[in-house]
Amino acid sequence: MLTAALALAAASSCAPGPAASSPVPATSPAPVVLPPTSGAFDYQLGGGYDEMEGGTAIDVVVRDATADPLPGAYNVCYVNGFQTQPGEDELWAEHEDLLLHDADGELVVDPDWPDELVLDPSSEDQRTGILEVLGPVVEGCADAGFDAVELDNLDTWTRFDAIDEAGAHALARAYVDLAHGSGLAVAQKNAAEITQVAHDDLGFDLAVTEECAAWSECAAYTDVYGDHVLQIEYPDALDEAGLTFDDVCALDDRAPLTILRDRDLVAAGEDGYVYEAC
Repeated sequence: MLTAALALAAASSCAPGPAASSPVPATSPAPVVLPPTSGAFDYQLGGGYDEMEGGTAIDVVVRDATADPLPGAYNVCYVNGFQTQPGEDELWAEHEDLLLHDADGELVVDPDWPDELVLDPSSEDQRTGILEVLGPVVEGCADAGFDAVELDNLDTWTRFDAIDEAGAHALARAYVDLAHGSGLAVAQKNAAEITQVAHDDLGFDLAVTEECAAWSECAAYTDVYGDHVLQIEYPDALDEAGLTFDDVCALDDRAPLTILRDRDLVAAGEDGYVYEAC
């Protein structure tokens, strides 16, 4: 599947946003399915649990690629597609040529996430190498039973001038083609400034957005993806923006599935756990 994804990397694909749970065209014969737009949504990257506090069943959930999908729910698989994951230094030490280096030849670390290195998709050879490492992770999401994949840090190229925009977009298209070929829908993660391009040209099917209310940019997602947006807000960001979660729920441009979670996304029952839904 990697060869096919690379061959299609230069081509644009588009998957329009249909009604909830209806099949949409993909870049392969296998249809992909979008999530429902009602019910209980949860974002569980900090620890998985099978039901909400009080016993409410979960209808849509995002979990890390290393976790198991939740039976009976629509499952989105988190993959860091443009930076390395914490704890993977040994893996990427064998692929330093695929990582971004500064003018002194030192590896570039994301200052906001100091345990993450930055991938460099600027050349075709770089993209080929990155897909050889992360392509099996995307395919593994499908093999495990996930319904969709969330590709994090799509906007990395906007924060590091040394990364080529065209190369980053070509890598995104390759991921989308690979995921579609595996039967997975593909979620754009953040990057509000390129939402129309991500949908129309790169082929993303839905969006996962953090803090769009705090940044007054929810319409950038809902205008493009309609109801197929999964929205997460965090208490500290809302406080800084002078908003309450009730304010968020009253917004006309918020997603139907909008939740408030604690910044560390800890599991239900752990200290610091926060969860509210509109």
